[in-house]
Amino acid sequence: MDAPEKPWHAAYPAPRDTEPEAWSPSQVLSLLQSGDAAAQQGKVVLVDLRRNDHEGGTIRTSINLPAQSLYPSIPTLYSMFAAAGVHTVIWYCMSSRGRGTRAAGWFSDYIADQGNAEMKSVVLQGGIKGWVAAGEEYTAYVDEYDAAHWLK
Repeated sequence: MDAPEKPWHAAYPAPRDTEPEAWSPSQVLSLLQSGDAAAQQGKVVLVDLRRNDHEGGTIRTSINLPAQSLYPSIPTLYSMFAAAGVHTVIWYCMSSRGRGTRAAGWFSDYIADQGNAEMKSVVLQGGIKGWVAAGEEYTAYVDEYDAAHWLK
């Protein structure tokens, strides 16, 4: 009998920060809608961690970094974000209960290891599912939004 397949993240250490700060969809939407958006440009990065399930759209301004390849890239991402003056990285996946929380925890651990008190790593509460379920005000901020996908 074959041994059960290990999850992709078993190859990496568990994050020390198992409960990273969570921002609600309304907090993130307020940030995206704020009149101070020009000042925020580049200071906040949204990261969509979906890979195979990256359908139905993505929150405007997000970059796609599939969780399965994230861990080895954390030092490089941190260096790039720090050099760009990013102060908040917001991670999300479908529900932000697995990949989103794990990525936010790993990045939070790395920030702490660097002694950086300026940058923070947070998770989008409810993930993209929660974002889309919050209504039209939220889906208006989803690039390539496909309503049919979310009815499945």
